[in-house]
Amino acid sequence: MTTVDTAGLFSPALRRERVVDWQAPGPVAKAAAAMSGLDAMRAIRDGVLPEPPMARLIDFRLRVAEPGRIVMELEPHEGLENTIGLLHGATAAALLDTAMGCAISTMLPAGQGAVTLDLKLTYLRPLSVKSGTISAEGKLIKLGRQTSYTEGFVRDGAGNLAVHATATFSMAGEAPPSK
Repeated sequence: MTTVDTAGLFSPALRRERVVDWQAPGPVAKAAAAMSGLDAMRAIRDGVLPEPPMARLIDFRLRVAEPGRIVMELEPHEGLENTIGLLHGATAAALLDTAMGCAISTMLPAGQGAVTLDLKLTYLRPLSVKSGTISAEGKLIKLGRQTSYTEGFVRDGAGNLAVHATATFSMAGEAPPSK
């Protein structure tokens, strides 16, 4: 077994701290449920509705909200790194799950939503704090009554594709009555 010098790894000089605050999600969800999905996504983007707690925890922002398409951005920071100095794969997974689910939401009426059934990611290149602004794009492929399908892309600051994803979502909530 190799002996590694671990003295000083817990020193106060190497300690980091990050305070995360968020709005209680229940009242925000209630307000968003009264809006179409596109209106809710644009309200979050524009600061009319607070960001979800997960967005605050990881520190990503909704930048583009169009019918069937969402783009999130993240300024990578060391709080998202794993032990080999790269961003943890769960970072891209959270970004893509959110962007792809929100892309579906942009096509839904008030009171409807979508929950993840499966999420498949292919990691093509590593991301780190040196990657520049990371963008996650979610695109709706097929909107269905019971399930919907999406595709997602994570790109580094230079526009290089780092992660590709596909996902299936189960539709939730009541569809408005047909007129």
